[in-house]
Amino acid sequence: MRLVTIEDIRAAAERIEPAVLRTPLVPVGDVHVKPESLQRVGSFKLRGAYNAVASLRPAGVVTHSSGNHGQALAYAARSFGVPCVVVVPEGTPQVKTSAIEAHGAELVIVPRERRLSEAEKLAAERGLTMIPPYDHPAVIAGQGTIGLEIVADLPEVDVVVVPVSGGGLISGVAAAVKALRPEATVIGVEPELAADAAESLALGRPVVWEPARAFRTIADGLRAHLSELTFAHLRAHVDGIVTVSEDEIRAAIRHLAVTGRLVAEPSGAAATAACLSGRIPAGRTAVLLSGGNVDPALFREVIS
Repeated sequence: MRLVTIEDIRAAAERIEPAVLRTPLVPVGDVHVKPESLQRVGSFKLRGAYNAVASLRPAGVVTHSSGNHGQALAYAARSFGVPCVVVVPEGTPQVKTSAIEAHGAELVIVPRERRLSEAEKLAAERGLTMIPPYDHPAVIAGQGTIGLEIVADLPEVDVVVVPVSGGGLISGVAAAVKALRPEATVIGVEPELAADAAESLALGRPVVWEPARAFRTIADGLRAHLSELTFAHLRAHVDGIVTVSEDEIRAAIRHLAVTGRLVAEPSGAAATAACLSGRIPAGRTAVLLSGGNVDPALFREVIS
């Protein structure tokens, strides 16, 4: 299985430059937070989605998503003038579904166990190209551009902390960081209630948690499971996985808002939660705030 290389990631950086904000590293307490919440679609997903559409140039696209990838693909598809269909599971926050439609995509809502099968069905029926949220080299390479920026802005970085869901984000970031600064430690973070990546690495094979089990976590963007491709990247480049509780995620949202003046959704705050827990190695640390598309009612509840 071919893994994404630093050359793939550098090529992606050139493709996405017109559409993607080069986010800064913001000091928050003792760490440097990279707020991908500042992207036009509110999350890092724009990098991978835009790179996939820019490199593949499809006539039309479809995906399945917990929300953020759907927004990003809708934005990218509109930029290239091609139709886009996004399949989301029931219960997806309205702030995300509304944004998907605002970017011009067709929204399809299905029971959570049918999101992949429905997207595959629509791809076959309508002749659309599937752009998955993480299981694609172009998507992984696009997300890896975050790693390029981290090392450029913090050349002596010791630790990079990244949330894990399907693994596309950490696959790309770790590939870039390890190519440019091999001595750095890359740590993944996932909720205790959706800790399939930690179990997968412990067992040496991808493990799938049933949706009913993974959907218990408040971090709606971290409920997916690894693919064979992302699992291979994690085994090659990631040094460990830390899990965090629901209370720790909520505390991290509050900390980022109060101390860093940054808005984070639960999934976006998970890496910060791990740092606040004291379970991350000491050193010059870059922490990824992956997204800020939080339900307003939940945000008010958490920070009050």
